[in-house]
Amino acid sequence: MATTSTADSEERRARLLEIVANENVIRLTAAAGEFGVSTMTIRRDLESLETEGLLRRVRGGAVSVIGPRPFSDRRAVRLHAKETIAEKALSLVPHAGSIALDASTTVATLAARFGVRSGLTVATNSYQTYGAMRSSHGVDVILIGGETEEITDSFVGPIAVHAAESLRYGRFFASASAIDTEYGTSEVSLREAEMKRTFFRMAKELVLCIDSSKLRQQSTAACLPLDSVAVLVTELSPSDPRLDEFRDRVELL
Repeated sequence: MATTSTADSEERRARLLEIVANENVIRLTAAAGEFGVSTMTIRRDLESLETEGLLRRVRGGAVSVIGPRPFSDRRAVRLHAKETIAEKALSLVPHAGSIALDASTTVATLAARFGVRSGLTVATNSYQTYGAMRSSHGVDVILIGGETEEITDSFVGPIAVHAAESLRYGRFFASASAIDTEYGTSEVSLREAEMKRTFFRMAKELVLCIDSSKLRQQSTAACLPLDSVAVLVTELSPSDPRLDEFRDRVELL
């Protein structure tokens, strides 16, 4: 469906992300025609989205960039969205009991906001997330060690899986590289997916914290079906039409 020239830059960039998610490519001239704007305007949009790490510009347009990246690179990508998600998800973090956190930068943003708790045990396979919680009073932090996934800076492998299986969690807070209503969540590597499935098996419910750029996308390794998600937390309002296909499947926050 063509978009009118009155669409503001935020709406236009959201639509550009949908195009690259569905077609893996954006053609500069075609996009300018669809939106009724100049190619220079689209070029600026693509430059902004590339700066956020959401696509890669090429001659004549842009292509998708889903793939493994170090924690330090991922941390600054769509930072405002991560902060909004963290503020919303914080209401789901209990003051006591036990929870698990994955190695995503979105969940690390949430962990940094825990503040004072009254006896909460937290397990994570991310050293960065572990460090973010060290100053949280009343939080007992357990670092799940194992082999280092150098590309994503997380601990994975059989030792990490065995350690994660030794605990029980009220909730598992996780993100994903991508989520699709038919195929569920997916990750950049098989070992990342295995680790998240392990945490999920040992938890009563899954809270998925994911920014809207990852909706209706697929990454390399299949992880969890959509029906596994108890609560889906995005930076969007729950009434946003971009969440319509998820609305009857999961609770939206």
